[in-house]
Amino acid sequence: MIQNAKFALLFLGLCGFSLKPAYDAECGIKNFAFKADEKVTMKVFYSTLGMYVGAGEAVFTTTLERYNGKPVYHCVGEGKTYSFFDNFYKVRDRYETYFDTSNNLPFKFIRNINEGGYKKYNNVTFNQDANTAVSTNGVFKVPNCIQDVMSAVYYARNINYDKYKPDDKITFDMFLDDEVYHMYIRYMGKEVVKTRYGKFNAIRIKPLLIKGTIFEGGEKMNAWFSDDPNHVLLRVESPISVGSIKVDMMKYENLRYPLTSLISER
Repeated sequence: MIQNAKFALLFLGLCGFSLKPAYDAECGIKNFAFKADEKVTMKVFYSTLGMYVGAGEAVFTTTLERYNGKPVYHCVGEGKTYSFFDNFYKVRDRYETYFDTSNNLPFKFIRNINEGGYKKYNNVTFNQDANTAVSTNGVFKVPNCIQDVMSAVYYARNINYDKYKPDDKITFDMFLDDEVYHMYIRYMGKEVVKTRYGKFNAIRIKPLLIKGTIFEGGEKMNAWFSDDPNHVLLRVESPISVGSIKVDMMKYENLRYPLTSLISER
């Protein structure tokens, strides 16, 4: 995500500083894109010399549960390197969010990561009415409609991109590592994308990245959603500090709608 995260949420390792947005996405947003028991598997490919090899995978799961008496979606993203790449840079990441089924705003977020020996755990509880986030490290003020990095993935899937023109920015705020980040997605329009799974009609976006130890700064990352009601993430591409990565959707279960964006399988 911001500097160290690797897989599950690559397209949301983004943050814009002191940028005046062209448009603001809705505060709360009704879920029309996914349902409980959805499972999506992404494969991470890494390249240094122009040939991509499988380095790891990320799995997203969604279940319907109750949190403090309220119905919530419990969404988990787990990322790991394959055993061969463990010898170079072992990753075992787990991100969890519990967010309101009525507006996709989070109540709880858990980050538990192990990346090349760097370990971090943070448990955050959000009070959306009081504009506070209580983390493992303290209490923090947050703006209205705050997202965590996992809930933001599902929030982005529910944006109505037909409302925007190519090059428009869609903004939201996100809380991660006890800081508030003013995020945006730049909508790039619709196009056909070829992935390791197949050829799709797709929606392309460009997030603005923080310059860190892994990702270069600026709008160098591209991500594609399926251009159908699921808005499932199909592909992410980005240069990194050494080489480049591609992340492709390779398997899905229990999508809410048929994957009508699929033109042909490989």
